[in-house]
Parts: sequence; structure tokens; C-alpha cells
Amino acid sequence: MINVHLVPHSHDDVGWLKTVDQYYYGSRNSIQRAGVEQILDSVIQELLKNSNRRFIQVESAFFFKWYETQTATVKSNVKKLIENGQFEFTGGAWSMNDEAAVHYQSVIDQFTVGLKMLSDTFGTCARPRIGWQIDPFGHSREMASIFAQMGYDGEFFARLDWVERSQRFLNLTGEMVWKASADLGERSELFTGILYNHYSAPPGFCFDTLCSDDPIIDGNSVDYNVKEKVDAFIAYINSLAKYYRATHLLVPMGDDFNYENAVMNFKNMDKLIKYVNERQAVGIKINVFYSTPSCYLNAVHESKLTWPNKTQDFFPYSSDWHTYWTGYFSSRPTQKRFERDGNHFLQVTKQLTTLANFTDAATTSNLNKLRQVMGVMQHHDAITGTEKQHVSNDYDRMMTESLLTAQKNTQLALQKLTNLTNGEFSICLQLNVSVCEFTNTSANNLVVTLYNPLAHDSVQYVRVPVPVINDNYEVTNAAGQLIRSQLVPVPKEVTALNPTSNTNKQELVFEAYVDKIANYYIKTKPKPRSFANHPKNLNGLMDKTAEYINVENRADTIIQNSLVKLTFGSTGHLINVQMNGVSEAIRQDFYYYKGAAGNNAEFKNRSSGAYIFRPNGTEVLIATSVSLSIYEGQNVKEVHQRFNDWISQVIRIYDGVNRVEFEWLVGPIPIQDNIGKEVITRFSSSLNSKGIFYTDSNGRETMQRTRNGREYFKPNLTETISSNYYPITSLIALQNEQKRIALLNDRAQGGTSVKDGVLELMLHRRLLRDDAFGVGEALNETQYGKGLIARGKVYLILSQVNQKPAYNERLAQQQIHLPFWKFFSNASKATNKVVPKLPTFMSLPLTIHLLTLEPYSTTERLLRLESFMSRNETTSITFNIRKIFDSLGGEEIRETTLDGNMALESMKRFKFQPDGGNASKVEYYTSKHVPLSAKKKDVDSKFNVIFDPMQIRTFIIKWK
Repeated sequence: MINVHLVPHSHDDVGWLKTVDQYYYGSRNSIQRAGVEQILDSVIQELLKNSNRRFIQVESAFFFKWYETQTATVKSNVKKLIENGQFEFTGGAWSMNDEAAVHYQSVIDQFTVGLKMLSDTFGTCARPRIGWQIDPFGHSREMASIFAQMGYDGEFFARLDWVERSQRFLNLTGEMVWKASADLGERSELFTGILYNHYSAPPGFCFDTLCSDDPIIDGNSVDYNVKEKVDAFIAYINSLAKYYRATHLLVPMGDDFNYENAVMNFKNMDKLIKYVNERQAVGIKINVFYSTPSCYLNAVHESKLTWPNKTQDFFPYSSDWHTYWTGYFSSRPTQKRFERDGNHFLQVTKQLTTLANFTDAATTSNLNKLRQVMGVMQHHDAITGTEKQHVSNDYDRMMTESLLTAQKNTQLALQKLTNLTNGEFSICLQLNVSVCEFTNTSANNLVVTLYNPLAHDSVQYVRVPVPVINDNYEVTNAAGQLIRSQLVPVPKEVTALNPTSNTNKQELVFEAYVDKIANYYIKTKPKPRSFANHPKNLNGLMDKTAEYINVENRADTIIQNSLVKLTFGSTGHLINVQMNGVSEAIRQDFYYYKGAAGNNAEFKNRSSGAYIFRPNGTEVLIATSVSLSIYEGQNVKEVHQRFNDWISQVIRIYDGVNRVEFEWLVGPIPIQDNIGKEVITRFSSSLNSKGIFYTDSNGRETMQRTRNGREYFKPNLTETISSNYYPITSLIALQNEQKRIALLNDRAQGGTSVKDGVLELMLHRRLLRDDAFGVGEALNETQYGKGLIARGKVYLILSQVNQKPAYNERLAQQQIHLPFWKFFSNASKATNKVVPKLPTFMSLPLTIHLLTLEPYSTTERLLRLESFMSRNETTSITFNIRKIFDSLGGEEIRETTLDGNMALESMKRFKFQPDGGNASKVEYYTSKHVPLSAKKKDVDSKFNVIFDPMQIRTFIIKWK
């Protein structure tokens, strides 16, 4: 018997063509017919009519927006439906997140938020067991690993390369065991299934108001079509069964924003089930019933079959031979950076709220607003940049409002935790363009409070925009010690961005040491007459200041400090880098690809757009000659480069910092020639990398890539460039036997190695045609009536392979991802208050990272720690967390799954045997180690923990 699991569902984007609220309330239906409020109203009513009916809900964001407005009766009915298994949460995160541009920290956070609200509201019955990632545009290995670590049984999705999809179904490998980590072993193994007909109902069987398929007409109607419908469905199922190993088939019944009128859907599915199953009496071996993905996977698990293995990811995704969905890796670069800022401030707010012991309703609400907005931002049409412009604007609005709301928590916390009891602790959200309202008119008597969200103390350089004055700036720490500082000019291309409101024409740069919280004081003092020779001449531009306008026929220019040496050639380009005992001829350039501009009527006429990267011809070099301005000081040496009217850059090397910083500025991208452009930066060397390069997976584990290669299949490489583009969340690298070049970035971007020794990252895109995948707009962002200008940073590390450079790269990734957060106050508000002692994390080994510290309830805290080194770089680490437990006021501690919402000792998830294995019995994964459980009165040895390479462990600490 073929058992057909009908899975009623509605795919509801948390913003795409309409804003979140427009989708929820059903407004602006001229754009798209969609109303999630009506969907949930209708579905719940129909489920109550028949206990056999099922429905899955995915996005917690929409569900709780609806649930919180319901009557007590409706809430009671929903709870009964959940307990009966009729209304099942699948996925369960705040949104169905993207898998290319997201950072793993944000993914874990938004699952924690969604799953906790489900647990708090409905208990364990509501906990999802299946990842339902049906719409993201390609799938990452790290995402599968996260599902496994949360205790999920499996995941299902729809989008993968069209060539691979075809081959997998022909070879009966459309369902597999995904070994999603080279380090975590079975902790990351996850059953993964590919849906056959996208996530839509079978052709001819969409019974929704948005569809035009005929309903099932029975009774005495002249239009009676039961036999025709049943015959067609049986034929479809028999065809589908050829592509799957088990005698169970998962058949989605739904699509985008279906079930606004659930009566039509369920009434016709009732008939379909009835009339197909009646055919069993005449020998048809098909059994149809309402089901859910978890019920389907339970049946497959009990089938005791074996499955193929999968070890790499499903990037890049192409839907035909001219259409690679690799443009969205870089679309809307400023919003991608803003999302990173949001995550940065969320971690700071969570930690400060915890350290200040805030548990009241107001601070909890402030924090939850930012948590939930950050969950929305992970959606696969938010962080991806694939939404309409008015939706993008609304995401920005939501982000800004939630950041300013969360600022109330950080202000109150810092007033409690520092001696600035009335400090303003203002945040400046435009520091990336050297704008800070707090310092716009004066930086005298200013205190900069720095918060370090990392576990370990850190030394970093801090840049503060300040006005140009005739006096000298002086920086001191909390002990009154003078700190070496330096003034550098803000590039004129940056000050020109908003000349009327920004008087900060320079930045004050100083080195800061921070364990958790540190105050630094800025004052102005008159310059001595003989200031140039004064022993405290620690500010100002140093003597060596040169501006090169015409660089032709000039000798090489060298900029260096004790760790790094950079050489610029006669054209003004970087041509050589020396660091870590290695010298390599590395040239950096900017290019642009011309975006293909077709009519999308045929595959070969596909346009480059928000989703699709499709270059038209070879790349175009931006500049053969670059003007330079060089500023040398003891803290930082800067090279300001101008490539043309719309691309400029600052290259920096800081004293004592073993990496090179490239701060690029691109835009407005010109379109007077009616050609869209996709701008890249490229680093070229002579390294023979043999077609191999490395990229991160969602900011965590590193994956090896092979140019023109894939793990399972031979791809169609008609589009030679875009078919080799991969998502770069934090790192791309290449190496030969001796040398390694790594690029680290400050936001999600697309990148590749087009040839040996060469790395490139896509920085900005401005296109003039839609790519016909639904958004209906060209990716042509503007600001102030001009093309959008984007600014960001790329970091270069050159090292010796035999020195195992991964540790330094990973530390750099952490500092780039979560640097000191700057708060600004008036220094005159300092008091003699004794500052409370803060919890310390210094007992953690250097390779253990503080991933999360946040309030979990009014009496509990969530602590999440991770080992960030791979098995090739480290072994298991044993240490004791008693000091951390005590410093957080711990009374009890228990260990949970990754998301924090299920006791690890309760985790029991499906285990599937790979091909060649023995599948004679039903098996399960449980925790590989004894979960930590201890109380304050227990001996110290009870608090010993072991971390395997790349392992994340989550703990709930009861503290009062």
C-alpha cells in the first residue's frame, strides 16, 4: 500500500511584496491577495469541524500576532487542536529564515524566541520536530546542523539545483542523511527530504481561492468529475512513488498565502480522501489521509530503510541553465549591514539586561521587541534583499524603532553598573559614515563607555567622530592615565554624503582595553606653542602626510608598522603585502560586471536582478590609476584612495593588529548608459590554489569549494561566473602549500575564486531590470534622489599555512562580528559611586566563546558557550564553569538542547541508517554526553564540562 500523507499548509512570508502588517491584515491586496489573520481564523474553524483534519503552522511571528488578540474560547480551542495533533507547529522559529546571508548566532536566537513562546504558551505538545525550510533559495550545512542540535528529527525543503534535483529523483536519493558537520559527528546528522512538486499541491488539485483548478464535483451535477479527478490523482501518486524509497509519500496541499477560505480546501480534500480510498475495494493500493511532516517522518523512520549520505551544502541554487540565485548574496548591502548592527546591539542588550538583574515587565518588553524584529530580519525575503522597496523601508523602520526601544535597557543598566548614574549612554547608529549627534558640536568632556560582548578581555582601536577645533584632544582611562590618541581626517567622499548635518570632519583614534565595561574620557586642551616637539604630542596628524594626485611614473610607496608592510605601485594600487613572516604580491582592484538585461521570456533572456546574478560579458576594471592620500600616526596608518567619482577606499594598518583593513565606499553607481552594474573588489596573487578555495557556512564551520565542482553532480556551467559564487557570511580564503590569504567581511556578500590565487567579493549592486521571480521591481536603490551609496569593510590576513592560522582568523571574526559597542555621555555626570562587581568569564579557555547570555525568565538565565576551533585545530577541552555559575548568582543549572527549550536528557530524535548500514531496528539519537545538572551546594567537580571541537552547549541557570 502507498500511504499518501496530505499536508495542508500555507506559506506565509513575513514580508516580501507587502509589509509584515499588510500581509497579516490583508491590506493592499492589489499587490498580492494575502491575509494571514483571515487564514488562521478560517483554518481553526475548519479543523474544529473534523478531528481527522490537519494543518501545519510555520512562522511564530504571524501566529502570536493572531493568537494574542483571540478570545479565551478560541485560545482554548487552539490548545485542544494542538493536543490532538491537528494543528501542528513545524519549523516554529519567528520566521522561516534564509540560509545564505544569515549568521548562525541570529538563527539560533530566532529559534530560541519562537520555541520559547510556544513552550510557555502550550507546553511540550507544541514543540516542533521538523524543519520546514521550503522556500529559502539554497540550503546551508550549518542550518541542518542547527536543526539536529535542537533535537529535530529532520527537515524538508523544495529548492536545489535543477540538475541535482533531476538526478536525485532518478537515483532515488531525494531523501538522505545529511552529515552536516565535519566536527560534530552524529550530533549534526539529520534526515533531509526534497519535496517533489516545489511546495505546491499536485497539478490540478489546488483547491484554494487563489487557484483555478476545478473542485471535486460529486452528487447529481452534470459537471460530475469524481472519476476524472480520482484517476488523475492516482496516476500522479503512482508516478511520484517511483522517485521515493519508502511506501510513504509526503504531498503538500497548499502554497503561498493559501487557506484564506479554508472551507474550500478542506471540503475538497475530504472528498479526495474519500473517493481515492474507495478505490481500495477494487484493488488500488493507495491510502490517502491527512497528515503532517512529523507523522510522515515517523512512518518513514519505522520503515527501517537505508539512505544515501550528504556532506556538503546545496549552494549555489540554479533553477535553469542561465539562472543562478547568487545575486541575493549581496543585494541591499546597507540593509545587510544594518541587520548585523541589530544583532550586535541585541547581544549587548541581552547581556546588560542580565548583568543588571532586570526582570520587570518594561525591560522584558523592550528586549523582546528587538528579539522579535531580529527574528523578522532573518526571513528569506528580508536579510536576502529580495523584497519590494517599500517593504525594505518598513524593515528599516522596525529595526530603528526596536533599537531605540532596547536602548532604554542599556541606558538603565549602565547607570546601575557604572559610576555615571545619570549618564545619557546614547548610541550613534551612523558611525559607519562618521556621524554621531552626541559629538557633532563638541567632544569636550565626553565619556565613551565601551561594552565588550565577548567572553575574554580585548584590546581594540576605537574611532570617535569629532569636530575640527584649534585645541588638542586628550584621552584618559578611568584611572586617569593618558591614552595615546591620534586624529585622522574623515575622507572627503564621506563628509560629502551629508554635508549640512555633519561637522565631524575627523576621527579620534585610541586604543582601548575592555574586560566587560570601561569608560574613556575625552577632553580638549590648548595646544602648546611648541606642540610639534612637545612630549605629549600624541594627537594630530603626524609629520609624514602626503597627497598624490598624479601617480604616473612614481616609485613604489611603502606603508608599514611592526607587523604589516604594504607596498603601493606607481598606479596607486596595492601590489604587495608582508605580514606573519610572509611576503606576497597581492594586487587589489575594483571591477564591475554588467548586469544582463533581458525580457525574461526565455531562460536565455534572464535578467540580473534581486535574486539572480547574471553578468553580461567580462568584468570591467574600474581604474588603471588611483590617487592617494597618506596619513601616518603611531596608532594607525591610512591610505585614502580615490578610484573614480563613485568608488573610494581607506586602507588601514593599526599598531599591534595583524590584519589589513579596507573600508570601501561605492556609489552612486552610474546608470546613465542604461546598464546595471554589480561591483566587486578583487585580490589577485600568484598562489597556485589548484581550483580550491574556502568559505564559511553561516559564519561558523569552514567548507572547501572546488571551482566548477559539486559534491553530487556535474553542474551546468553555462553561466561560468555566477555558477561559482557562494555566500560569504564572514570568511573566504585560498592557499597553496606555504601561504594562505583570507578575506573577512562585515556583512553577508557573494564571493568566489574565479581563478587560482584570486579572491573576490561583491560589494554593491544596482540593476535596471526585474529578474521575474515575483518581486516585480528592479534592484535600483536610491537615497536623496541619487543611487544608494554603500560603505563597508573587508579585512585581509596573509599567513603561513604551517602556523595554523585558523585561530587568529576566528578571533578576528569574533571581533569583527561583535566589537566594542560605544555609548556616549557627558563626562561631568560621573560620581564617586562604587561600581558593582560584574560576573567574569575569564575562567573560560581562550578557544571557548560566549555565544549567548540573556534573561530566560524572571528567575532564570540562558548561557550558551561554544568551542570555535575545528578538530583539525584542537582537541576536546575540559574546564570548570563553577566560577561563572557563582558570578551569575546561580542556584541551579541544567543543560538543554541548542535552543534552550528542551532538557537535553529528554532529547530523543530519529536516527536513520546510511546505505550499507544495518536498518534492522528503529534507532534514536540521544545526548552523547551526560547533560550537566548541578546545584549550588554541589561540589565543584559537578561543574566540570567537556567541549568537543565546534560543540555548542546551552545551559539554563536558576538564579533566584
